[in-house]
Amino acid sequence: MNVVLDTNVLVSAGLTPHGKSAQVFNAVIDSGKTHLFYSFEMFAEYEEVLSRPKLKLSNTVQQFYLNAVKAFGKLIIPCVSTVSMPDEGDRIFYDTAKETGAILVTGNVKDYPDEDFIITPAQFLEFFEKFLNS
Repeated sequence: MNVVLDTNVLVSAGLTPHGKSAQVFNAVIDSGKTHLFYSFEMFAEYEEVLSRPKLKLSNTVQQFYLNAVKAFGKLIIPCVSTVSMPDEGDRIFYDTAKETGAILVTGNVKDYPDEDFIITPAQFLEFFEKFLNS
């Protein structure tokens, strides 16, 4: 199973270590059943957002997520799509997921086109459990 994680999933995981986003992140990293994909632009956004002072994420937490993405993820350079996007800043996540046939996990599905492969953390956890049991 291929997966792309929106930045808000990493932020939520860092802020709420036992929440759904953290469960998603841990499932993706620990299961051995998924392939995490990211791009240079996505990683730059991960770095920038995780380091925002208002989030108050420790450097240790920031580095944990960034290092895990590098260690377990696969870096790609996606083609840029022309699909209409509600939030143009999220195109890189959409394009990376589309290019790799991945599920895009986000807490803000409204920022994306209405597509079956774009799901919330809760939907991912339900889908992932079924995937593991099939």
